Amino acid sequence: LEDADGKIGLCGMLLVAFSVLLTLVTLPISIWMCIKIVKEYERAIIFRLGRIVRGGAKGPGLFLILPCTDSFINVDMRTITFDIPPQEVLTKDSVTVCVDGVVYYRVQNATLAVANITNADAATRLLAQTTLRNVLGTKNLSEILSDREEIAHSMQSTLDDATDDWGIKVERVEIKDVKLPLQLQRAMAAEAEATREARAKVIAAEGEMNASRALKEASMVIAESPSALQLRYLQTLNTIAAEKNSTIIFPLPIDIMQGLMGSRH
Repeated sequence: LEDADGKIGLCGMLLVAFSVLLTLVTLPISIWMCIKIVKEYERAIIFRLGRIVRGGAKGPGLFLILPCTDSFINVDMRTITFDIPPQEVLTKDSVTVCVDGVVYYRVQNATLAVANITNADAATRLLAQTTLRNVLGTKNLSEILSDREEIAHSMQSTLDDATDDWGIKVERVEIKDVKLPLQLQRAMAAEAEATREARAKVIAAEGEMNASRALKEASMVIAESPSALQLRYLQTLNTIAAEKNSTIIFPLPIDIMQGLMGSRH
């Protein structure tokens, strides 16, 4: 059996010796009280007369304790997840948003998680809420909406540094949802719609300009070859006939119309 850290005093040594003697006298019945089992994902912190036994956490597997003087606490070493409740945050540009998130952490040092803090899980949850408020309070609304990965990385670094003395390792932080006020959503939607309409008008104007240039070049080609105009007429008729329309408009050359009008006069 290992000695506890520090001096336990004469009385403590007598109690430990008495416990060992009692265990030897009551064998093999007492062996069932001495043997403990820790699962693969757990570690056991043994206290002897109130002091942590030298050697740190025990497990996984079997370990021995003294029935009268020793006690132990099991610590789960698996990754734990929890949701950050929705937090109303005032951003740097004075906009109120409601943000929630999720945190993944695990116990890295079982001895520190037991000896340095009363409840590591509750403390990590509260610290995550305050960290979320502090980080988002230094960001503008546009940064919150576009730089979620950077905000999550900043929160992870801050939480990891703060919980290092507790034996906690913050593995990942994610921002789940950013809820905006209804009036702000309508204003942003109107702004986006106006921007899209303005962009559509610019694109349509550019298309008209390109089309006019193409028509100008086509007119120059047709002017050089009069037969090209007749071919264009036939192509137009072919297109109309393919669409199965009941009405066909046949364009007449302007020079024929001018000849008919001249004959009347």
